[in-house]
Amino acid sequence: MLPQRVQRFGSGDEVRLALLGTASARPHQEIRPVTRSPRRPALLSLALVAALGLAGCAQTSTPASTGDAAAAAPTTVTVTDNHGEIEVPVDPARVVALDNTTFQTLSDWGIDLVAAPKPLMYDLWPNLSDGDDVLDVGLHREPDLEAVISAQPDLIVGGYRFRDIYTDLVDIQPATIETSPRDGEEQIAELKRQVEILGQVFDREEEAAQLADDLDAAVAEATSAYNGTDTVVGLLTSGGEISYAAPGDGRGVGAVFPTLGLVPGIERAAENASHGDDISVEAIAAANPEWLIVLDRDAMFGEDGYVAARELIEGSEALRNVPAVAKGQIVYLDPSFYLDEGIQAYTKLYSDIAAAFASAN
Repeated sequence: MLPQRVQRFGSGDEVRLALLGTASARPHQEIRPVTRSPRRPALLSLALVAALGLAGCAQTSTPASTGDAAAAAPTTVTVTDNHGEIEVPVDPARVVALDNTTFQTLSDWGIDLVAAPKPLMYDLWPNLSDGDDVLDVGLHREPDLEAVISAQPDLIVGGYRFRDIYTDLVDIQPATIETSPRDGEEQIAELKRQVEILGQVFDREEEAAQLADDLDAAVAEATSAYNGTDTVVGLLTSGGEISYAAPGDGRGVGAVFPTLGLVPGIERAAENASHGDDISVEAIAAANPEWLIVLDRDAMFGEDGYVAARELIEGSEALRNVPAVAKGQIVYLDPSFYLDEGIQAYTKLYSDIAAAFASAN
């Protein structure tokens, strides 16, 4: 039986102390003060709080000897995440990861998770999500915070789709970081910032630097291959419908326009940056773009009634004579992009764009 909700009293610091058992239980995790306004009751029972406190005490580690202390690797690191400076353990043993933009990196680095949003991961990262020992947090719409509690994490990688429950996660474990690209910031810099932070936390700084270099190289290649004049229209498809992706807005398709300096075939402000805006095939045909860049949001799932983006676009009579279709100048994002959106996914996207531009030239 799941623990009942109980009313929290006192300040955020008192809640944090209750969750950890004592402030000395995990000295490296009494991190940053978090000021919170009154909100819904915490999801912890008093018995579970006490259990977590005892677990925290049991997991506290000390150097093997005073003589080795100077040579020992640091046990904590201070990073600057989306909320400011925070001290977290280096290469923590028990990690909960919720942000899908970090999954490929964590998978490649061989990081073991104790809890994850398994439905969001689909079958892309089996080494992160397989096995009953990895607890299922579920989707962001109704996250199972009891699973996060039961996992007893040393670190939580939150954010992105799970950003609305940030304060709940901090209540469970103050060592909670959010690293996903921030709205309004230059995206390439944000992707590199994210892996730099993860590299510091998981002691993979050289690997993080290589990921940043790979992204820079792909962007440079795509920029060089673009002729600077061809018009481009970004599209999304889902549920058998075609939507417009406004340049510079949203993720994926819209983000490539400012990065590569692409000339938009349609200049229209976004109404729905996440899911795209309504557009007719006639409007696309009237724009007569030389290139289309397309994200099929349903490609990974293949549900009943699924219609592929390629069929919707290349099978449209109204679009048949559009240069992008007639010349085969369409870049389709990888089917996994919608679930991934990490630095590796963007590196592949820019590499694919570079290859398509170079081939046309």
